[in-house]
Amino acid sequence: ISLTTTPMMCALLLRPEKHDGEGVDVPAKRPSWPARWAERGYDALLRTYGRSLDWALASKALVMFILLAVIGLNVYLFAKVPKGFFPQQDNGQLNGGLRADQSISSAALGEKLKQAVDIIRADPAVDTVVGFSGGSRAGGGFMFVNLKPLAERRVSSDVVVNRLRPQLNRLTGLRVFLGQVQDLRGGSRQSNSTYDYTLKGDNIADLRTWSGKLIERLKQESALTDIDGDQADNGVETFVTVDRESASRLGVTAAAVDAALYNAFGQRSVATIYDELNQYAVIMEWAPRFMQGPPALKDLYVPASTAAATGTTVITTSANPGQRGASVGTPLSTAPTTMVPLDTIAKLSERAIPTSISHEGGELSSTVSFSLAPGVALGDAQRIVAQASADIAMPTNVRGSFGGSAGVFSQSQGQQWLLIVAALVVIYIVLGVLYESLIHPITVLTTLPSAGVGAVLALLLFRMDFSLIALIGVFLLIGIVKKNAILIIDFALDAERARGLTATEAVREACMLRFRPILMTTLAAALGALPLAIGFGQGSELRQPLGVAIVGGLVASQLLTLLTTPVVYVLMDRLRRRSPDERHLARATDASPPHGLSTNSP
Repeated sequence: ISLTTTPMMCALLLRPEKHDGEGVDVPAKRPSWPARWAERGYDALLRTYGRSLDWALASKALVMFILLAVIGLNVYLFAKVPKGFFPQQDNGQLNGGLRADQSISSAALGEKLKQAVDIIRADPAVDTVVGFSGGSRAGGGFMFVNLKPLAERRVSSDVVVNRLRPQLNRLTGLRVFLGQVQDLRGGSRQSNSTYDYTLKGDNIADLRTWSGKLIERLKQESALTDIDGDQADNGVETFVTVDRESASRLGVTAAAVDAALYNAFGQRSVATIYDELNQYAVIMEWAPRFMQGPPALKDLYVPASTAAATGTTVITTSANPGQRGASVGTPLSTAPTTMVPLDTIAKLSERAIPTSISHEGGELSSTVSFSLAPGVALGDAQRIVAQASADIAMPTNVRGSFGGSAGVFSQSQGQQWLLIVAALVVIYIVLGVLYESLIHPITVLTTLPSAGVGAVLALLLFRMDFSLIALIGVFLLIGIVKKNAILIIDFALDAERARGLTATEAVREACMLRFRPILMTTLAAALGALPLAIGFGQGSELRQPLGVAIVGGLVASQLLTLLTTPVVYVLMDRLRRRSPDERHLARATDASPPHGLSTNSP
């Protein structure tokens, strides 16, 4: 589009200058006062740049020292800047995981959930909250919170979470893990906290032991919050051990015990009720008030099959036989039956058992999850977790690694430098082909370190992590910043070859003539990224590092490369002329006629 639309707009909008009788150019229209002030400002800026450029060309050693210092600073800052995965967004939504004792009853968990919901709903920044108990783990549940619009609540969702956490921690027998809902999340693991560290081994007892020790060690770190584990080994199960001799003496069979337990707790379908439009299954079970705990089993009676049995005699029949609205089913019993209390023929005992056992990659696993305290980067948190794992000295049969988002982040960290190096190699090859030189592409690449320094310094200034979004901004900078050097080098090479100027004369003229387009393109790119850096709207935290990295990199690059690029060009030209291949190419270029002329021209 630019190769077609731009010439058309120039032909349409630009007007030719008029000439007076003495051949002096006269503007077709007097510029407005803002245009005149802008032009005066540009002329003053150009004169200042010209003096700075002359100083740089006369002080090549100092300029090269500054460039090398910038390269070293670039490496140092990239190593020290806090690393993150994706920026934490404020979407106005929170989700929360619930953790209660694994042996808690459903009714008790519901009461505790109601208390947590009441605490969250009382916060002035909360709009709605919904919670439910149950799910894939015993004693667990989930909660979804919608916050008021940012203009109404005046505080970020992170502040709301930190404000609610102390109140929720005062609940007895229940832990609530609140976190912000994110648009981008790596990994598929679901846990109560944001990031995961997974232990693997071949012995479930070792995993339980060392995951517990690691959790206690991590709770000592103020940089980590909401530390939790997925070991479900505190469940309570009631075992019914039948005394077969007593049962046989009373005429109670094992099948009768099994049927009695199923009738009480198994939701047996005993009949079907029909009407004109639908049918309804009749489910038999104990009333909820009789199922509050294991002692209820003492109230269970089992039918005996012999006359010698002593106990309560009852008769059960099918209810409401008839036509419309009748129950259709088989009566449980049509004759008097002797009922024997369960605890007279069986021993009831409780044991602690695991309610679930986790696996990952075919191995037994135990996951420790954690969230970050305000101002803590994921890279720093990973070092803390790794150090804590080393401090407790886990045995060799227990291995730890990051999973979920933290695992994806660890993998991406090792690939970032590879991606940057690959991008630089591709740029060097393409520019080498276009310039037919192995030297001048290096001149273009020297513009990139200053952009990297500016991007990282801007992120540090605004206390942002170097996340994948910021890395995307660095890749965009690579494409934007190198055009400054390309504009200068392309003009300087043409001036050298067409008019025989020296490298210093050619590059100075190129810098002065290309200063306006370089300034315009840099300002256009920076102003275009400025709204991203400022951050407008809900969820803008995800885009802010992109804008901050671009604006910071462009500002630093504009200040440095306009002075370093000419110096590097002159030094590289000297190096080029010392190369035998380059001298041969230069002689061939000098022997060829200028572009647009024929050897037969007069």
